[in-house]
Amino acid sequence: MIQVGIIGGAGYTAGELIRLLLQHPKAEINFVYSTSNAGNKIYDVHQDLFGDTDLKFIDSINADVDVLFLCLGHGNSTQFLKENSFSENTVVIDLSNDFRLIADQSFEGKDFVYGLPELQREKIKRATYIANPGCFATALQLAILPLAAHQLLFDDVHIHAVTGATGAGTSLSASSHFPWRDNNFSHYKAFSHQHLDEINQTVQNLQPDFSSEINFIPNRGNFSRGIFATVYTKFTGSIDEAKEMYKSYYKDAAFTFVSDNELHLKQVVNTNKCLLHLSKQNDKLLITSIIDNLLKGASGQAIQNMNLILGFPETLGLNSKANYF
Repeated sequence: MIQVGIIGGAGYTAGELIRLLLQHPKAEINFVYSTSNAGNKIYDVHQDLFGDTDLKFIDSINADVDVLFLCLGHGNSTQFLKENSFSENTVVIDLSNDFRLIADQSFEGKDFVYGLPELQREKIKRATYIANPGCFATALQLAILPLAAHQLLFDDVHIHAVTGATGAGTSLSASSHFPWRDNNFSHYKAFSHQHLDEINQTVQNLQPDFSSEINFIPNRGNFSRGIFATVYTKFTGSIDEAKEMYKSYYKDAAFTFVSDNELHLKQVVNTNKCLLHLSKQNDKLLITSIIDNLLKGASGQAIQNMNLILGFPETLGLNSKANYF
């Protein structure tokens, strides 16, 4: 069994990661590190795991684990790796944004690979250090990868995307309290969301001559989990040509699928899927992209990357069902 350690075990992504690893037939949780919860049962924090595990949080690490997941706040993974050493054979998968950009991917002899499997599966298979993509960045890149790969982005890209409350993490803020969030809707970080850097980086790598704008308006929804994104841009081909291109691009993808039917969020909640739908109005191509922000947007994709690196079937431990009703 693969021995796994988790650093920063109290957040939403860590809770999902623990749940997935408890069900994974080839992995065993060696430790879950949390200084603020050391000695407490994991199910005291992640209450959905009551009856599934009696593991406790600890404040020490095992440097010889096979895989280490970093579920720390943005900026903290770098500091943790400076202060703690692990075996040279330990696979490190970071769920923060510390190593996602090319300028940050070489760190003290560690070369991090951007872990979007639909973009660079073969490179991930050979990696030891993975920078797991952001949740919005995952949904939005999967919406436009085929266009960029075929050099077909030649005008501004317009994006409206709504995320659930878990996208803000467990720390409370004025906009995350239930009375504010319930029956409410708002946008934030318009045109300046941090995940835009990842998206622009990928587009420039695939289509270096792209010089238009990617205009992104993130929105807060009054639901718990999931991302529903609509993306549109100019496209000169027919809708049938667009569908053929997308289906061909994702034909070998384990979790990304192109649907001929319009989408709704419950199709992907509690799954590692990304579903895409295409439609065309005059010269505008509309791409709808939906994911679960905690799974395909975080912990599920992290397990997907682990499976690829260790030579396991890509879908191992990830065949969860949608919360349809």
